[in-house]
Amino acid sequence: MAGHQDETRAAYDGVVELYASMFANRLQTHPFSRNMIGTFAELVRETGNPRAADVGCGPGHLTAMLHEMGLDAFGLDLSPGMVDHARRTHPALRFDEALMEALPVEDGALGGVLAHYSMIHTPPGELPALLAEQVRVLAPGGLLLVSFFATDGPELVRFDHKVTPAYSWPVDRFAELLAEAGLVTFAQLLHDPASERGFLDAHLLARRP
Repeated sequence: MAGHQDETRAAYDGVVELYASMFANRLQTHPFSRNMIGTFAELVRETGNPRAADVGCGPGHLTAMLHEMGLDAFGLDLSPGMVDHARRTHPALRFDEALMEALPVEDGALGGVLAHYSMIHTPPGELPALLAEQVRVLAPGGLLLVSFFATDGPELVRFDHKVTPAYSWPVDRFAELLAEAGLVTFAQLLHDPASERGFLDAHLLARRP
């Protein structure tokens, strides 16, 4: 496990400023993602527990977006470079270095977890344990919004992401993993890609019963 995590950490540490500059507009050019995150935030507020983690937060732009939408949001990332940038850019918010497989959050504490393309580098065999950790920190009724690259074929695809290798998943297979982790998927958005990679963009919104 440490091998791919170390590789991912080093890769993102090496592109902090470039990556941050690319996403400084907080999804102004990505209406599908923006609206799914808005729906997520609204539903988390309705649970009565506005505490939410942005896991794999990168430079913190979406953590700040969740905060502006009324959530008590904080960001977690395995890259110390990204965490440092997020702290400097958004000094009023909390950001910590952490692995998605070992979140520094107590059981059942959160109303929501946002995983915006942050699970794409996880090897398939390790994804169930990662999802189980997200479920652990969610309160009953809490929500997970996970976004990822999707393939319209039956098999997942490993590809050369611009930062470090990643995986594109069939949506049904990813939804099955959410169900096996104990989550109920109740909304799905699948749309044409906003990049040259050719994969579809997928967003699954699930609830812990």
